[in-house]
Amino acid sequence: MRVTDVAARLDVSVSTAHRLLGMLVYRDFAEQLPDRRYGCGPVLRVATAPDASVPRLRAAALPHLRDLVGALGETVNVMVLTGSDVRFVATVECDHVLRVGDRTGRVLPAHLSSGGKAVLALGDDQQAAAVLGALDGAAAGRLERELPTIRRRGFAVNDQATETGLTAVGVAVPPAGGVSGAAISLAAPTARSSRDLLPVWGTALIRAAAAIARDLDAA
Repeated sequence: MRVTDVAARLDVSVSTAHRLLGMLVYRDFAEQLPDRRYGCGPVLRVATAPDASVPRLRAAALPHLRDLVGALGETVNVMVLTGSDVRFVATVECDHVLRVGDRTGRVLPAHLSSGGKAVLALGDDQQAAAVLGALDGAAAGRLERELPTIRRRGFAVNDQATETGLTAVGVAVPPAGGVSGAAISLAAPTARSSRDLLPVWGTALIRAAAAIARDLDAA
């Protein structure tokens, strides 16, 4: 449903519907789809209890995301791989007037997002094979050529592949404490990014991802 659909169904203002949906997304009852409509979240899609690893990942990641925002001055996210997509589970926004906003609850194709590509490059070969098998020939070829570069340098780049004017750098979080398939990313307006900044951002994200993994193991 669109925000306006929810507002009409509940007979509330659009702003009230937006706030309600935001809380449902945060609690995993809803998620925002690539076309910006809202659909059922993990809690409502399965009959069993929701995966407890997501709240644990969110709790472990948020302090490090805040540190990254303070050090780098751009919005950062944590996400998890779900099939051929990634789902954003937490965002910490920067203070710039021109900034990338909160992505919590959004779902993006893994082969286009920086965090998704990082997980596919450094994670389970079967996951990468499943995603590649679902793509058309041209898209699969591009991803296959990109994966070795991501493995070598440790981070992936999304240069306006999912949204015009947005550049993102993503890093896989090492499996730890029963959590796998997670990634963190920094997202910035393309106008504020540069080729020289990408490795700086990537190095900072790699350190933060390792710290998140240590905290997950210690929890």
